[in-house]
Amino acid sequence: MVEIPTADKAAPQDHSPIGGPYVSVIVPHYQDLPRLKLCLDALGRQTFPRERFEIIVADNNSPCGESAVAEAIAGRARLTIVREKGAGPARNGGVALARGLILAFTDSDCVPQPQWLEEGLKGLESADFVGGTVEVLVPDPDNMTPVECFERVFAFDFRTYILKKEFTGSGNLFCPRKVFDAVGGFASGVSEDVEWCMRARAAGYSIGFAPRAAIGHPARRTWSEMQIRWKRLNSESYHLAQRDPGGRAKWLIKTLLMPASAVVHTVKVLTSPRLERFSDRIKAIGVLYRIRWFRMIDGLWLLSRR
Repeated sequence: MVEIPTADKAAPQDHSPIGGPYVSVIVPHYQDLPRLKLCLDALGRQTFPRERFEIIVADNNSPCGESAVAEAIAGRARLTIVREKGAGPARNGGVALARGLILAFTDSDCVPQPQWLEEGLKGLESADFVGGTVEVLVPDPDNMTPVECFERVFAFDFRTYILKKEFTGSGNLFCPRKVFDAVGGFASGVSEDVEWCMRARAAGYSIGFAPRAAIGHPARRTWSEMQIRWKRLNSESYHLAQRDPGGRAKWLIKTLLMPASAVVHTVKVLTSPRLERFSDRIKAIGVLYRIRWFRMIDGLWLLSRR
């Protein structure tokens, strides 16, 4: 674990620092200019006064080059280039440039709703750091792929993450700068949002849920996109699990139970209000069983090579 410096808990302030913004919005980016533009468009429509927040795009050394990223930003944000690979280091690079008393994190492929900033800040009135809601976006709800059907039910369930598992994804996270400095930056090579929230809670900071602090995130559409995502998440979760006593044994048990968990979650698919047609529920169930078997095989492979 990263050593945690001692510090008093920070409460959000109600005023901006003299000559600077009250909130710094940190947006990590890598080689996705069209979605970055959509994200910046959405941040420009916030109900929170524009003069009270700054936007920092932390580009992870995209192959398209700094000038292309700057052109996409078009003066709407400050730009920093972070050469160390990974979303965690990119976010840390953005924080290093930030001037606000409050940090608000989202991702370049997210579309914050107009009230996102305002509602996230309200959440900090009752918790030390908060997360909001993520809505799964699909281009054509009447013609969803099987993976999109699965994502509509299972992806980005931040309510469960926050209220039951006590972490929030770093694509929708608010915290005072003093809290972030006390906890330390995001790690790399692990699920950086889970690990950061674990350190924050270990330091005595409370997590809250701000349901109206909502963003949209596009659903994955293909099986190959699902494989790439879960290979990364499995690897990050495995490395995080190894920090606990008996981590390998716990990982083995969890991995072997993965296919059985699909049986339990079949009920969730059949009753989910996020799917209207029975044919879409069948598509989602097919992906559910396939991905759980994939995660089991990949999890056993991770164990075998260490």
